[in-house]
Amino acid sequence: MYDQAELGAAVDQNATKISARNVQVYYGDTHAIKDVNVEIDAKAVTAFIGPSGCGKSTFLRCINRMNDTIDVCRVKGDILIDGEDIYDKRVDPVQLRAKVGMVFQKPNPFPKSIYDNIAYGPRIHGLAKNKADLDEIVEKSLRRGAIWDEVKDRLHAPGTGLSGGQQQRLCIARAVATEPEVLLMDEPCSALDPIATAQVEELIDELRHQYSVVIVTHSMQQAARVSQKTAFFHLGNLVEFGDTSQIFTNPKDERTESYITGRIG
Repeated sequence: MYDQAELGAAVDQNATKISARNVQVYYGDTHAIKDVNVEIDAKAVTAFIGPSGCGKSTFLRCINRMNDTIDVCRVKGDILIDGEDIYDKRVDPVQLRAKVGMVFQKPNPFPKSIYDNIAYGPRIHGLAKNKADLDEIVEKSLRRGAIWDEVKDRLHAPGTGLSGGQQQRLCIARAVATEPEVLLMDEPCSALDPIATAQVEELIDELRHQYSVVIVTHSMQQAARVSQKTAFFHLGNLVEFGDTSQIFTNPKDERTESYITGRIG
């Protein structure tokens, strides 16, 4: 039998964090995303898979309004986080991006020290009252990024001097420093070697206990290893969404099966 606290945790684990309803994305006259409806779980890893140009990264960027920065891009429909419409005019995109962190394909540390890479977000969002607070946030974030032990003795060295895999873990640590609730990852391992990839995948598995993680990946093996739910995109449509094991072993749609078995892609 659950006690009340355990029951709350169990319910929270399966709660919906992000809801997309009839989402359409246009680049000028091009209809890039068509009628996407999906419910993304809290504290789980959801993978977006599909061929190049199928819309998975475009949809990912809708979740923190990165598409706002593209003049010709229009987003229609509703995207809710915890029931709140993130495209409501009262929502400040800068505040939204503190709540919805993002890690990009290529590691992109700022040309600053390791310490300042992490401290940047907390400083601009006023999350630290003093230097001691900031020191604590930096250490906690680097620990969450599974890189503290490697950099603790050189926090004032440039972040750009780290290896590719270390830089990506630094960028993950930077993304979690503002205490986001959602972490978006756009092919975070595509520029990394197999060892660094394994380290980042292990980190993603740990992060899902604290964050709702959404990852775009070209690697079906990676999606199968790290995610609990998988969404398959094709030609701008969300073709199929479900438990990762079901998508990979018993897909309902022929297009999903064709992609999984390598007949399209």
